[in-house]
Amino acid sequence: MYQTGIHQALNQYRDGALAEVNEANPHRLIQMLFDGALERIATAKGAMQQGNVAVKGERISKAIGIIDGLRAHLDMEKGGEVAANLDALYEYMGRRLTEANLRNDPAMLDEVSKLLREVKAGWDAIPAQQAAEGDRG
Repeated sequence: MYQTGIHQALNQYRDGALAEVNEANPHRLIQMLFDGALERIATAKGAMQQGNVAVKGERISKAIGIIDGLRAHLDMEKGGEVAANLDALYEYMGRRLTEANLRNDPAMLDEVSKLLREVKAGWDAIPAQQAAEGDRG
């Protein structure tokens, strides 16, 4: 079973992806969460540049919710130092998104997007077979 945090993050993501969420394995769900956070940050940046405060705030809030869910899903016991580093990185990302919202700073959004893409690239590099084996165990 998934931890509560992953469900909360998935609820933030479900806008148009409910069918895929229902059929995805845990590895794919995490990939979808990365995609969802990146999409929301990009939308927030566009809203920021257009002066749409409401959409900017909503999208940043949803991105923070997704990142918080990724953070809550970390297995600190099995993940050791990698999980601890990701925990600190996700916490930093949430802070930077909050600051970006308050300061109306698109560069901060770009910084978080870059960090998320780097973490996602590592996750995406896990071979499909290994991910499926991890899902069973």
